[in-house]
Amino acid sequence: MTERVTCDLLRRQLVVFEKDGVFLHTSAKRQQDQDSLIPGVIRIIEKTSDVVVQWMPVNEIGDAPQIVYSKKESPGNVVCRAEEDLYDPGYEPDWAVISTVGTRARASEEIPAPAVKAGPRGKWAFSLSLSELKSIRKNKPGLGWSYLIFMTKDGVSIQALHFHHGGTRALLKALSKYVILATSPKDSRLYLVYSHDSYALSHSFDELQLFDDNSSHLVSRFLQDPYSATFGSFSKVTNFFRGALKPHDGSQQRPLSEMAMGLEDEPGFEVITCQANLGDRPSVQRQLAVTEQEWEKHVDADGRVSGVEDLKKRIFTGGLSPGLRKDVWKFLLGYYPWESTSEERKVLLRRKTDEYFRMKLQWKSVSEDQEKRNSLLRGYRSLIERDVSRTDRNNKFYEGSSNPGLVLLNDVLTTYCMFNFDLGYVQGMSDLLSPILYVMQNEVDAFWCFCAFMELVHHNFEESQEGMKRQLLQLGLLLHVLDPALCDFLDAKESGTLCFCFRWLLIWFKREFSFPDVLQLWEVLWTGLPGPNFHLLVACGILDSEREALMSSDYGFNEILKHINELTMRMSVEDVLCRAEALHQQLTACQELPLNVQEVLGLAKVKSPTHSTESDGSPQPLSPSQTQELELTDSVSPSQPDSSIEILPTEDTATPQSLSP
Repeated sequence: MTERVTCDLLRRQLVVFEKDGVFLHTSAKRQQDQDSLIPGVIRIIEKTSDVVVQWMPVNEIGDAPQIVYSKKESPGNVVCRAEEDLYDPGYEPDWAVISTVGTRARASEEIPAPAVKAGPRGKWAFSLSLSELKSIRKNKPGLGWSYLIFMTKDGVSIQALHFHHGGTRALLKALSKYVILATSPKDSRLYLVYSHDSYALSHSFDELQLFDDNSSHLVSRFLQDPYSATFGSFSKVTNFFRGALKPHDGSQQRPLSEMAMGLEDEPGFEVITCQANLGDRPSVQRQLAVTEQEWEKHVDADGRVSGVEDLKKRIFTGGLSPGLRKDVWKFLLGYYPWESTSEERKVLLRRKTDEYFRMKLQWKSVSEDQEKRNSLLRGYRSLIERDVSRTDRNNKFYEGSSNPGLVLLNDVLTTYCMFNFDLGYVQGMSDLLSPILYVMQNEVDAFWCFCAFMELVHHNFEESQEGMKRQLLQLGLLLHVLDPALCDFLDAKESGTLCFCFRWLLIWFKREFSFPDVLQLWEVLWTGLPGPNFHLLVACGILDSEREALMSSDYGFNEILKHINELTMRMSVEDVLCRAEALHQQLTACQELPLNVQEVLGLAKVKSPTHSTESDGSPQPLSPSQTQELELTDSVSPSQPDSSIEILPTEDTATPQSLSP
């Protein structure tokens, strides 16, 4: 009888977390193969002497699976690559649902699977003790569905689990109650796993290089008061979760209010929250456009433009009359210096014309035989030809099959490849050139104005996508301050990364507004007023106008994306600009604006990162949350000023490499 009770106790287990809609993608074929998508449920189970994470297949229910794609095929096993291969598992396609299936398990190792119903899918089930878990890897930014890969201490990884209905953040938050998670210094998408015992904690601190002091000396302090011990030893912390460890019995945890007060006194450490009182939003009205008569009042007899700052303010608040754009855009873009005379501009134009046609002749003189041996030029020309054929074809300037406007568009873009070899041509540039060529009606003027525009936005097209990542992070930072409730809603719908804003920022809303509205929007943005990154506030203005439509619905990730895409050509640029300017005035009037927000708006100088042992490369610890104040954040921002931020974007920052049509 005693033995039977003992066996029952040993078998007793408690499910503390459960999430369905978690799929294994077992086929690399581009087809909807039922065997390639295995639906399942993931659980965290507390057993008598252990805690395990378990995945088991279930009968497929719900929506039909979407297309599965993988660059590599390999035999279907639960165990896959070793850790050195895990840093880049080959997940490259944009906006695709992808997975790789592992190679083979080590011959002497087997991962035990729980008992499941007999069937071909049962072999994919697994149960992994948290004591054997070494790391967790999340998906590459830019995917519609999130996935996680579990790595064991033996150096093998469990088959990637794809969360079709979201839930990666909730799972990681649940896991953080049992283990310590820390972002790897080598890869921001890799979380290292450590246990709570003092030896492991000390070892992890040494390995992660979190502290200047001796780690073993700090462990006891950390266990007694994790807040002060941790924050007192960091010079830079961006994503630390308060409530890192449970204190020993008899020790009382300091209240959060006390900790916030104590942290403000730490030298070199600043706590920034999103609880700033913004006050009432002012009402903004657009003014009439600058007329030709008004412009002439600013031009003297020699052709110099006077009162430039006042003129820029007028352009910002009202835009330009269509007849002025051909001349004034050259000044706004820096092609013509404001202080230049009419004669100086004529000399400049002759020189720029010669320079343009010299570069154009370089690619025009390339023979067919040469081009066959120049794959880079051949690739650029092919991509340009494809994009030109579908750029603004409903505009009379570009419509028809033999329109001279298309020829000019092609020639200017190809010549730009000769001007900027490093960047070349990237999809989306044709959208930026088209309005400029339409206004200038001259390929030389259009080319140099386009070059000046590209100086402003070239980072949008760099292969690393660091510029786009930074802008999406800055946009999320602004939105967290302006509308925390909307951010919470988007986070709950797996849309907190603002990936649907990618195209807005990439080509400056070119496809979101009508052609005449784009002309007005760009000349307003080219003034540089009221400060840097005003285009981010334009994005905030659009989201603000759609706030009620989004939050009053039961939209999920796909529905939000669809709703945003359907805004194309349905928005008023006047209304959006009024909202954006009002948001800027509301933020600048706030006396409690976080430092990072001030830097985004140009209200404070951006601090250069200090070269200390804790700065670059130091991972950020993630630990069990004992409060509801902070949500788990997966994104790591670029180098931040010396401050702690509690309002960073969440989940995966979407950075697709190509432009969505």
